Amino acid sequence: MFPLQLLALLFISASQHDDEEKKRQKENKYDGIFRRGDLLQVPRTLFTHFGIYLGAGRVAHFIPDIMPLISSDQCRIRQMVTNSRLLLGVLAKCGSVRVDSVDDFAYGSEIFINTMDKVCSRPALQGEEVAIRAEKLQGDVSYSLLWYNCEHFVMYCRYGTNMSFQTFQFCKTVRRLLLSRRVAKVAAMLGACLLLYVRAVTPCSAMLAVLLPFLIWMAS
Repeated sequence: MFPLQLLALLFISASQHDDEEKKRQKENKYDGIFRRGDLLQVPRTLFTHFGIYLGAGRVAHFIPDIMPLISSDQCRIRQMVTNSRLLLGVLAKCGSVRVDSVDDFAYGSEIFINTMDKVCSRPALQGEEVAIRAEKLQGDVSYSLLWYNCEHFVMYCRYGTNMSFQTFQFCKTVRRLLLSRRVAKVAAMLGACLLLYVRAVTPCSAMLAVLLPFLIWMAS
C-alpha cells in the first residue's frame, strides 16, 4: 500500500503545482494587458459595469449582490456574482466593494480600458493611488442605482470625483419623457376629466388639477 500512497501523493502534488503554474501564467497575461490602477468596463445586463485593476489578475469593483442578505456562508458570497444575484441586489439596495478575478469581473464580456479618460474633464490620478483608493474601500456598501453605483466608485478612485455618466443620461432621458409639453397637456386633460367625473370640485382638487400640469409645463 505504501508505494500506492506515495504515487498518489506525488500525483496530487504535481496536479496542484500545475494549477498554481496556470494561475500564475494567467495573472502574468493580464499584467501584460492592464496596468495597476486602470479603469476597466464591461457590458453587464442593462448597464455598463466598472472596476479598477489591482494587478495579478485582480479587479476591485462595487457590485450589487443579494447573497450577503440571504446567506452567511462566505464561500457562497465569494463566488462569482451572477446576473440574477446582481439584479436582486439592485432591488434590495445591497452591494459590496469586492476583489474578483478578471474573468469573474468580465463575466464573459469584452473588456474596455480607460475609456472614461476621454470624457472626464478631470485628469486621471496616478495608477498606484487609484489602486490604493479602491483597496481601502473594500467592504459592504449600500447600493443605489442612481446615487451610488459602480461608476461612482471608479470615478472617485481614478478621478477624485463622485459622479456617474450613466445616471446623468438616465435622468436626462426620464426628464425628456416625463417633463414635456405633451405630458403637461395630457395631465391637464386628465385633471379636467377627473373633476367632471367626480362632480365635486373643491379648492384642493381644482388646485391639484391646475398646478400639476402647470409645473410640468414650466419644467419642460
